[in-house]
Amino acid sequence: MAWAEQSGSNHWRVRFRRDDGSIGSIPGFHSQKAAEDHAADLESDQRRGTWLDPTGGRTTLDEWLVEWLEALDVDIRTEDNYRGMLRNHIRPRWGDTALAGITNLKVQAWAKQLRATKLAPTTVAGFVKLLSQILTDAAEEKLITANPIRPRRRGRRNHAARVPEKVWADPAEVLRVADQIAACYDPGAAVLVVTAAWTGARWGELTGLQRHNLHLFDDDTGVMIVDPQNGALHESAGGKLWLGPPKTEASVRTIALVPPTVRLLRAHLSTHRHAHVFTSPGDHLHRRSNFSRRAMRPAADGNLQWANPILRLHPVKPGLTFHGLRHSHKTWMIADSIPEIAQSLRLGHILRDPVQRTYSHVAPEVTVRLLQRLQDRWDKAIADVGDSTWRRAAQ
Repeated sequence: MAWAEQSGSNHWRVRFRRDDGSIGSIPGFHSQKAAEDHAADLESDQRRGTWLDPTGGRTTLDEWLVEWLEALDVDIRTEDNYRGMLRNHIRPRWGDTALAGITNLKVQAWAKQLRATKLAPTTVAGFVKLLSQILTDAAEEKLITANPIRPRRRGRRNHAARVPEKVWADPAEVLRVADQIAACYDPGAAVLVVTAAWTGARWGELTGLQRHNLHLFDDDTGVMIVDPQNGALHESAGGKLWLGPPKTEASVRTIALVPPTVRLLRAHLSTHRHAHVFTSPGDHLHRRSNFSRRAMRPAADGNLQWANPILRLHPVKPGLTFHGLRHSHKTWMIADSIPEIAQSLRLGHILRDPVQRTYSHVAPEVTVRLLQRLQDRWDKAIADVGDSTWRRAAQ
């Protein structure tokens, strides 16, 4: 229901009743007829279900975010990332701005300014994407007519930046990196690196692996299970660690192990009593940044530039990251002509093709062939690298 009402000697306003029974007001009309015409249009829109409360667009982004964050239902790590982007970049620019005042051109100009400060284009795109999600939800709540943010269509041509190739390692290089980690950090961390390379498992899946999800058999075969409920260790931006589901539903899987990895893991488990298979030298859960700084970087890059290190390390595979071990495993499987479905299932990748998902079974002989190729790679790497004390249990 809407009606016209005089608000001054030559001023009129439209009053309307909201769905919750409260009454709103639209001022600024200079004649009774103009106010009555607008009231009639408003009532027509209400009947069609297309009407938006004009006061909703005056809600500032900060005001809307109070409700939006309360309803946010994502994992802790994602929420931490969102809050960081809001606190450091989005709220300082848009917090006091009314939702209706956020336009596509203003957002694109803001993004251009951020890129000019040398922020990575992908980082800036993440800010814009989050702001777009917030405005889409505001439109669904009928605070604004639509999300104003649209892809850029004008300006200089945007050539997709060439994504640098991930550094991967061959088996001998993995063993050399692991040898240096065993020497400078911890033999258990070396077992972690070898297990990552010979399984393709993710960092969180391995650091979250618990003893009851690792099965090592007397014939030197074995499997590790990525559990659907607590199969991955997660770490928030604030440093909180917790066990939770792995990355995707496809990540829930059973990974077959080659005999050398089984023997290494069996020997490794005898060195500690923690419920998790892999822990830091102090028997704590691993943190990605600590592991990278203290183990992965010096072992892969070397420390020739360091002054007076306890142990001098030579470069083995500069730039190799822990995630690069997963890429290495994928590369090995491609080189060994392992079927794509078998690769995806082992790595926990989502199969995009619904037909593939329906028929995503791997014959036992394919698994046998895969494990044999991985064993062959181990044997050749050992022949190239030679003996090492920490991995004699694998022989």
